[in-house]
Amino acid sequence: MKTHYYLGWFENFFPDNIGRALQEDITDRKSLVMISANPSFYEEDGATERSWLDQAGIMFDEYHLINYRIQKEAAKTLIQNASVIFLLGGQTLEQNSFLMEYEMSDLIKKSRAVVMGASAGAINMSAKWLCSKNFGDKVEKSSVYDGIGLDDFSVLSHYDLENNIELVQSELSPLSEEMNIYASNKDCAVRIKEDKIDIFGNVYLISRSKIQKLVETL
Repeated sequence: MKTHYYLGWFENFFPDNIGRALQEDITDRKSLVMISANPSFYEEDGATERSWLDQAGIMFDEYHLINYRIQKEAAKTLIQNASVIFLLGGQTLEQNSFLMEYEMSDLIKKSRAVVMGASAGAINMSAKWLCSKNFGDKVEKSSVYDGIGLDDFSVLSHYDLENNIELVQSELSPLSEEMNIYASNKDCAVRIKEDKIDIFGNVYLISRSKIQKLVETL
């Protein structure tokens, strides 16, 4: 059963309802594998995201962080044996390149693990995403990148959406003609469980250039 969490960013810890949902969904707690979005930076990487799970009472027998200190083949083995795969927040483009360089995307798609992503990690879990300087990416020209493609939609996560609705709508309008886009700020989540979509927080759907706020279900 596929279970995917597309998270924004949480200033403190998971709200109670997200914590409860994760408690129910994460039944296998042998191995948590975190994938860096700053793979050349090692200090404290993943500490914040791990603290969210700790606070929710979700502990694992083993904890692993995949960055450039881990060899490619060892990283693949960790993913294949993971109970939960957590794509960390950080630099979206760096994580995207790292996923391709280490050939992790197909393994993550085939995995039976619960897959989670926060901010950059959530964006890279999606099918495609728009890289734009208006969204904080360090680029001059906007481009669409392929993500892992766990689900057939795009994600804009952890962006100051409420104060930039018109900008977001115009930027994402072309991509929204191709696929649905779920856009959210921090303290938000989209959960995919089998074919059911659950919403927590202020999440917007952009589809065929139109934008609407979704009703919370989680």
